[in-house]
Amino acid sequence: MTTAQTPTTPGTGPLSGVRVVELAGIGPGPFAAMLLADLGADVVRVDRPGGPGLAIDPAHDVTNRNKRSIVLDLKTPEGPARVLDLAERADILIEGYRPGVAERLGVGPGDCHTRNPRLVYGRMTGWGQDGPLAHRAGHDVAYIALTGTLGMIGRPDEPPAVPANLLGDYAGGSLYLVVGVLAALHHARATGVGQVVDAAIVDGTAHLSTMIHGMLAAGSWQDRRAANLLDGGCPYYGTYETSDGRYMAVGALEVQFYEEFLRLLGLDDLSAAWMDRTRWGELRERIADRFRSRTRDEWAAVFEGSDACVAPVRSLSEAPHDPHLTARGTFTDHDGITQPAPAPRFSVTPTTLRTGPARPGADTRAVARDWGIPDLAPAAPVADRD
Repeated sequence: MTTAQTPTTPGTGPLSGVRVVELAGIGPGPFAAMLLADLGADVVRVDRPGGPGLAIDPAHDVTNRNKRSIVLDLKTPEGPARVLDLAERADILIEGYRPGVAERLGVGPGDCHTRNPRLVYGRMTGWGQDGPLAHRAGHDVAYIALTGTLGMIGRPDEPPAVPANLLGDYAGGSLYLVVGVLAALHHARATGVGQVVDAAIVDGTAHLSTMIHGMLAAGSWQDRRAANLLDGGCPYYGTYETSDGRYMAVGALEVQFYEEFLRLLGLDDLSAAWMDRTRWGELRERIADRFRSRTRDEWAAVFEGSDACVAPVRSLSEAPHDPHLTARGTFTDHDGITQPAPAPRFSVTPTTLRTGPARPGADTRAVARDWGIPDLAPAAPVADRD
């Protein structure tokens, strides 16, 4: 297995020297590949002529940062052959097609493992590689609906609240794919044997709810929305509107934090209502009235420096300017785009944002040179950036 570093991806991050092939798609697959790239891997994204991609300028698709791109048409004889050339030199390959598509294109696990038995072949889908729904289309909201997690979110008198596509696509999908391929890479390096990683969003999202299933079995979780400590049912774990139409988030679960919360809110007389569910309605109403008496930023100042576990609810455009996140460098600016910085952080092998979004086909010559595949170069449709 090659571990050579490349000129355009210097040795930064714990995955420096790891080579990854990403067969282009949208959503959780690209995000997983971005995370590997952020961690230092040399990720080559194989784009198709004319797509796919987000309906935005590729220069703003930051899920393609820290990657390099080539363009191959997998419906021509040359396309699959070049993918297999890449797979032969790679440590990890990621694809997000429906089950059977990669096999029909000639780039499935069997084809790739014939060329490289050590390859970790990561498969990203919503429903998984088997089961009654495996070949059905779907999106995040449908995947999380079946797992029971969507039904947990929201007010009891309203439809379940849709959590963007963060819970399914990225938490249950991308992160589980990354954990899977890195675990399989560890195994491959120890044994010389690669394998297929079947990362299904339904599996990962269900797995995220493990603790709550335990609480349900123990009788400490009610199987309905907004009836529990952690789902908005508890009046001191949730959000409250302020006088300016903004919100404060409250998470004062433990008694010492709860009492600090009440003291700063000016509601000390409600101390005895902490675990008295019969008084939760009264408690919620009193707290809501107090929060409506001041603006969000005024309340943020009241709770600043306390252990009341209260924070202002920031918008996406506000978050990069939050003092704590600014101090940590949680967000960064690159090529005029404000975006989250690579995470997590490493004491010995720090990560960095090396390059902006890879433009389709812009790195063909450099990849051909660095990966030792001269036949890639003629496919370049645009001027390379290297």
